[in-house]
Amino acid sequence: MRSVIEVSNLVKRFGNFPAVDGISFSVPEGETFAFLGPNGAGKTTTIKMLTTLLHPTSGSMKVNGYDPVIQKNRVRSSFGIVFQDNSIDDELTAYENLMFHAVLYGVPKEVREGRIHELLRVVDLWDRKGQFVKAYSGGMRRRLEIARALIHHPKILFMDEPTLGLDPQTRKHIWEHIKRLTEQEKMTVFLTTHYMEEADRMAKTIAVIDHGKIIAMGTSKELKENTKTATLEDAFLALTGKDIREENATGKDTLRRQARVWRH
Repeated sequence: MRSVIEVSNLVKRFGNFPAVDGISFSVPEGETFAFLGPNGAGKTTTIKMLTTLLHPTSGSMKVNGYDPVIQKNRVRSSFGIVFQDNSIDDELTAYENLMFHAVLYGVPKEVREGRIHELLRVVDLWDRKGQFVKAYSGGMRRRLEIARALIHHPKILFMDEPTLGLDPQTRKHIWEHIKRLTEQEKMTVFLTTHYMEEADRMAKTIAVIDHGKIIAMGTSKELKENTKTATLEDAFLALTGKDIREENATGKDTLRRQARVWRH
């Protein structure tokens, strides 16, 4: 099975600080790959490089066979993305957001309405489809972001903390829909999450990153066996420690600005 994401010795430095420090991995077509790490470990920086928002300092990447540095448009047409921070247009309705994205990504006219209908029902927003997004709660916006990322049936779906703050019922519906797409269309999912049971249940391969380096990679079972722990959460803590990590506010602000640029 071919790899749709290939990363080799990838490095990103901000000044003298190595946010990502020589990581290598590959993700086969149709697989769900979970990227786990504490706050500030390098997860979002890696996603930003893979999705053309940030240039690497060194190393190489391929996304669906294309180089994110020199073939940005081809890479961008290959994936959908759920940002960690809101990037939905507040001045449009839910329906308008999805229709705009469908047109932008060339979804055939004859299937647009059907996909919008299906996705708004999956994320339980059909009854609110005509309401401006600025009136939505945070959870509703999150659900719409996920629907928007799926509207063009991307080859690869990047999800950076996608279900944070969503109730279990909504998370279940969303993951059932994503699972159908991975099975029917061989969509590949690249996921970061703090919900360990989500990674445990959905991901075939899990990579743990800390201080910019991948410190462990394998199936959930392998990670638990190697750390002699009973749960994935315990394995994660054994690998990364139990100290509380602080968010990098500058990094979050940068991502928020880049999400607005991406949207427009």
